[in-house]
Amino acid sequence: MSNEPISRREVLGRGAMIAVGMSAPRWLAAVAQSDLMRLAGGGEVDPDNVLVVCQLSGGNDGLNTVIPFADPAYKAARPTLAIPEAEVLKLNGELGLHPSMTGMQTLFSEGKVAIIQSVGYPNPNRSHFKSMDIWQSASPDGSIPYGWLGRSMDQEIAANRYNPVLTVGLSTERPLALTAKTAAIPCFASLADIQSMVGDPDNERLLRQVQGQDAAQGSAIRTIQDANRAALDAMTELNSKLGGAKTAQSYGDHNFGKGFQQIAHLILASPKTRVVYFSHGGFDTHSRQKDAHAKLMKEFSEAVFAFQREMEATGKANKVTVLVFSEFGRRVDENGSQGTDHGEGAPMFLIGGRVKGGFHGPKPDLTTLSRGDVPWKVDFRQVYATALDQWMGSDSGVVLGKAFNHLDVLK
Repeated sequence: MSNEPISRREVLGRGAMIAVGMSAPRWLAAVAQSDLMRLAGGGEVDPDNVLVVCQLSGGNDGLNTVIPFADPAYKAARPTLAIPEAEVLKLNGELGLHPSMTGMQTLFSEGKVAIIQSVGYPNPNRSHFKSMDIWQSASPDGSIPYGWLGRSMDQEIAANRYNPVLTVGLSTERPLALTAKTAAIPCFASLADIQSMVGDPDNERLLRQVQGQDAAQGSAIRTIQDANRAALDAMTELNSKLGGAKTAQSYGDHNFGKGFQQIAHLILASPKTRVVYFSHGGFDTHSRQKDAHAKLMKEFSEAVFAFQREMEATGKANKVTVLVFSEFGRRVDENGSQGTDHGEGAPMFLIGGRVKGGFHGPKPDLTTLSRGDVPWKVDFRQVYATALDQWMGSDSGVVLGKAFNHLDVLK
């Protein structure tokens, strides 16, 4: 066995697997590898703002979310799906929100919601899988590997600011956005996963025992053993704090509510966490859209409102921003099944105490369409660049492959 200290190259090549004949749970292996990278780089954690990324999977209908109620073309294109003007939650003389989004309307009136209109990317793709890959990689031509947040976390490693729970995904599988060259980002189906593994003394004892006897100090195996133990320590510490942190708001008994309540719980318990990624599906509304979309918008709005009030009540309102996106909008014309098909441009949201509330970017032009769709006018990478540079302190030029103009959406 070599007694040479482990190098960054060895860390990347070996990965951070639990040694001695038993593989780690995937999330624990990711945490351990993260700590290995931090140790190899000698980095320190830099506590700062928190970015919550919320993905509306399936292609949210932007026109029935942020509604151009004063535009006759909107009503003409949607004989059954157009929201009557009397029901729209009006935000100004031309635009309003879906009637089920009362929580978002309140936050908008308080200046805490920035609505970025007509967002998309060059040569739009209407495939769910391809378009989602584009949004998550921030590379429309596929030339840049890994995910945009993963590449940002690689920067944190390079700057010696990484820690095992800096970024957390609330998902059963790691989304492309969280894949990275060097950073290993843990993902959990729920925070209960942490409790089930390290909250059970027998499970934790077994995970520590399989490390075996300590290898020679300074050897590669010893470094891996130490990183595994550090990973367990990090998750045990987080688990103990989860027990002490409590949410007080009513989030609703649905997936959006449960998701945002867990995000709030995590933020309150883990000051080392700076990015949380969460997704919710159901937005592919090709048929019978009216009721399904109304339900989704109600649940989303209700959960975001509760989350913002939680952040305010706990003194974190100016430290947390929520970024909301979907892989594309829907067609302007409704189809023959009282639904809408895949489109192009759509709105994004930034929500929090430090956003410049109101409308940003040009409102949808329903008279000059792109293949029957709302044309994109704002490149989504401008939103990412703004969040990376002005909120997270990253270098968006490196993360995104080139510089993009910032939007004036953050205070």
